[in-house]
Amino acid sequence: MENQFFVDSELLPPEALAKKHALETDPSSRKNHMEYLPGMERIQSDVCANVMEQMNSYDYNKYTAKDVKAALEHETCTIEDFKALLSPAAEPFLEEMAQRARLETSKHFGNTVYLFTPLYIANYCENYCVYCGFNCYNHIQRMKLTMEQIEHEMKVIADSGMEEILILTGESRAQSDVDYIGEACKLARKYFRMVGLEIYPVNVDEYRYLHECGADYVTVFQETYDTDKYETLHLMGHKRVWPYRFDAQERALMGGMRGVAFSALLGLSDFRKDALASALHVYYLQRKYPYAEMALSCPRLRPIINNDKINPLDVHEKQLCQILCAYRIFLPFVGITVSSRESAAFRNGIVKIAATKVSAGVSTGIGDHESKYTGKEQEGEQGDEQFEINDNRSLDKMYQDIAGEGLQPVLNDYVYV
Repeated sequence: MENQFFVDSELLPPEALAKKHALETDPSSRKNHMEYLPGMERIQSDVCANVMEQMNSYDYNKYTAKDVKAALEHETCTIEDFKALLSPAAEPFLEEMAQRARLETSKHFGNTVYLFTPLYIANYCENYCVYCGFNCYNHIQRMKLTMEQIEHEMKVIADSGMEEILILTGESRAQSDVDYIGEACKLARKYFRMVGLEIYPVNVDEYRYLHECGADYVTVFQETYDTDKYETLHLMGHKRVWPYRFDAQERALMGGMRGVAFSALLGLSDFRKDALASALHVYYLQRKYPYAEMALSCPRLRPIINNDKINPLDVHEKQLCQILCAYRIFLPFVGITVSSRESAAFRNGIVKIAATKVSAGVSTGIGDHESKYTGKEQEGEQGDEQFEINDNRSLDKMYQDIAGEGLQPVLNDYVYV
């Protein structure tokens, strides 16, 4: 790949430094973020047009307390009701929203909370996303695990009792191609009952191959649905192509994946519009693929190494809680994940209201699970983390805390026949 030599260079060559500067300061030096690159599959779908029409016309300041009260009184939450619940007018009604959300969660999920852990197997990346710790111009320790190292990490995680794993890579086909990810999925099947992927978007046939290798579901962060803002944040690489990323979940379902998960990274742009678009992305796909399992998450920006190029828009915990409650009321059957980006206190509270899944024993670095899980000194090199986590509880501690809240922690509820 054209920029691969950047990833391990502490001092960029002059021509690379010049290109980086041009990307940051001269929009004309960037490729059109709405045009597909060679090899990217196009699918025929109206989902994107429907989502963007609703998001672009959303004026959340027009909603009133009367609209919010009406939304909470309706047995079925419409798109208009959802828009009202996301609006500033709904902030004084957070307690009522939480009560309604808790009722919906209890009705459809009981008192269960699912647990999983992520495993980063590589942090090489060919994209220049200015807010991400893995971006190709950020000088960090890069690493790609061998299959032997991946299996060792998986065994350490499985020995803790975990039954669901989410495999992640940086977005580099050169370093982490589909065959490499597929082999990791095959290994994961030896140790885990549920295997998820959070990788660069791929084509339908590639998703089908990864499903055959053992992957159950795919998570893709759109980051922001604001195409103009997206263009200023993703300056180079395949990730810059906004529409290809948008259609990733649908391609995954077409490839046979059992489930898909969605998210915007709150704080990159207008969080109310991004929250609306994320939920509508689920809403419209749910109607096309009613058999599929779908989930939402709602991460906020976290600090990264060497980051001085992004000024996140503040999304406070009260606003995050409002979004999660609105998600649950609008999409009562959808799973909601709250990541370790959030504090232990927030996650302990939100699982009693709207969230159904949390991560535990989390590391966003490469090859360091043995040291973090067992306390033993890790042999060999390790790769730097993508971002700083907030809640670093182990699986045992998370399990105890959830049970202590009167909830039922669940490691897996699938029976394979």
